[in-house]
Amino acid sequence: MSRLGGIFFDLKFKLTILGSGGAIPTVQKKPTSQFLNVQERYFLIDCGEGTQIQLRKYACKFQKIDNIFISHLHGDHYLGLIGFLSSLNLLGRNRPINVYAPEKLKKILDVHQEVNGRSFDYEIVFHPLTFNDIALLYEDTLLKIFSFPVLHSVSTCGFLFKEKKRPRNLIKEKISQYKIPVSKLNSIKLGNDFIENEIVIKNSELTISPYKERSYAYCADTLYDEKILKYIKNVDLLYHEATFLSPMLNRAKSTKHSTAEQAALIAKKAMVDKLLIGHFSSRYKDIKLFESEAKNIFEPTVAVSDGDQFEIPLKQSNT
Repeated sequence: MSRLGGIFFDLKFKLTILGSGGAIPTVQKKPTSQFLNVQERYFLIDCGEGTQIQLRKYACKFQKIDNIFISHLHGDHYLGLIGFLSSLNLLGRNRPINVYAPEKLKKILDVHQEVNGRSFDYEIVFHPLTFNDIALLYEDTLLKIFSFPVLHSVSTCGFLFKEKKRPRNLIKEKISQYKIPVSKLNSIKLGNDFIENEIVIKNSELTISPYKERSYAYCADTLYDEKILKYIKNVDLLYHEATFLSPMLNRAKSTKHSTAEQAALIAKKAMVDKLLIGHFSSRYKDIKLFESEAKNIFEPTVAVSDGDQFEIPLKQSNT
């Protein structure tokens, strides 16, 4: 927690896995969906069948979601969306919601409202994705969100969530000691020295390094493709689909999916801190096999289950 003017701010960067399974839902594993909390900004990433139940089950603040990101138009990634949006309407939502998705999804949403005989009581602001290169989708004072193309059987995007660089932290005792005026503080936070009447006080004496900006990349669904490395390099947390184990490599290639080993290779080459793998085919009963396969290549790997939560901790920057 951080405090400013007597108000506390939640500095969490926390991911909840709502669905970790592949195309066919099972009792244990729902289709792909994730809930991300970045400093009390709440995002939904993909929305497979049953997502709204999972949001309730894992106590996610689903009514505070203002931005939804749909990677592609295979049913296991969006069939829960209409139900979720309908529930928000029944719960009295009146503020807009942003949906970032392939363009054809807008037609599906429009047809639903047409056959339903009424529109939602809130606005759906639709943002069509592009699939050529990295693109900025969202920006506020703390965070940027990008899409980037991944290689699947239909047009598909991955997503990158990246905090902005924070200003340096003032050492209050030093600010008081040198009687530095308030008008100079923003400049000092940006790394500048204090200069006045030929007096120079080095920035390093007045400030300490800020927390390092945190990042999360989501890659699903995708074939093994090293072209994504430039988009996800050095992220703190990477989610990469791993539908199959290596003995089914040919099946992975033909369906434009990845194996656990391939996901680990991507993580290793991208030099990420931690890898999450999911989207497991329902043919497999023991997901630890995926984790073992990946750990042989990249040790900090977790094969996720529904309800798992992962938090990226704050770390002091070296600059």
